[in-house]
Amino acid sequence: MNSYESLATPGVQGLQPYQPGKPESALKRESGLDTIIKLASNENPLGPDPLICSRLPALLAELGRYPDGTGFELKQLLADRLSVKPEQITLGNGSNDILELVARVFLQPGREAVMSRHAFAIYQLATQAVGADYVLASPTDGVNGPVYGHDLQAIRELVNDKTALVFIANPNNPTGTYLSSFWLKDFIDSLPQQTICVLDEAYFEYVKASDYSTALDWLDECPNLMVTRTFSKAYGMAGLRIGYSVSSIDVAELLNRVRQPFNVNSLALAAAQLALLDDAHLNAGISLNTKGLLQLAEGLEALGLAVIPSVGNFISCNLARSVQPVYQALLNRGVIVRPIENYDMPGYIRTTVGTTSEIDYFLNALELTLRA
Repeated sequence: MNSYESLATPGVQGLQPYQPGKPESALKRESGLDTIIKLASNENPLGPDPLICSRLPALLAELGRYPDGTGFELKQLLADRLSVKPEQITLGNGSNDILELVARVFLQPGREAVMSRHAFAIYQLATQAVGADYVLASPTDGVNGPVYGHDLQAIRELVNDKTALVFIANPNNPTGTYLSSFWLKDFIDSLPQQTICVLDEAYFEYVKASDYSTALDWLDECPNLMVTRTFSKAYGMAGLRIGYSVSSIDVAELLNRVRQPFNVNSLALAAAQLALLDDAHLNAGISLNTKGLLQLAEGLEALGLAVIPSVGNFISCNLARSVQPVYQALLNRGVIVRPIENYDMPGYIRTTVGTTSEIDYFLNALELTLRA
């Protein structure tokens, strides 16, 4: 440990930073390839609404001004759309920002956050960074629920008087599994009032399952529920970094005490408002994903690979071999996917649903790689 690391807080000293998916630009520099297919970061292949692209240039002249630190207009629009009060909404620099805020507010040394073993890595990192402990619940085994899915009973058994937060993604990343509304509502009702359930709905727009619904309708009954969402996925705005949470007014007020006053930039605020006014682009992306998810699942299964049934905009499959040689071979062919062995899932990769041609390109590259 060097002298500067010894000055850091204990949580930061032991932290391994989050590793994002490999950028296309990095692979182009390294490989010299012209064609790069990136299917690593669960991005929307359609990108943002064309309306956003046409309107944002007019805002560039105002970049010398600070953005509205309250996000008043966007919060009003979201509140009308979601049938909640603007005071229940907290805006973030992506939903990751919200996850960091809730950890800062409610966690400290001696407190715990409970989450599934195969859940989004940021939950662990945000918990550890503030010196709190994270507790991992084993996933379902395929008998009592979908393989690698959340085991709500196992999570509930880990909740005790030190548990400040429970993190649940529904659908879950990186597995793509989901929890039915019936079981999830019962679980939240069973939690102690002092334990806040942070329900991450980053991928909820893509879900077609009849027994799935958003948890927003439960906020009045469950004051210890907080729902986080993002414009990065279905709205295709990952580069602008904007997300939000909906919670009780009391919880939102606490989050705003530690939220940076200008954590969302002017372009992101304007783009989010425009995105909410045009459902056609959103629905086109969802339709493309529904078809692409089926194409991807059938293609992987045709290669003899076991897939985890997914309701998101990605799918994870078991290569039944060491991942890194396959990952590198795919990079050599210009395809970027996401190894997820760091999620304690040996042999697994996660692949984003791209366009029809991108999926075909990936499946062909993977077949050639596996044969070699």
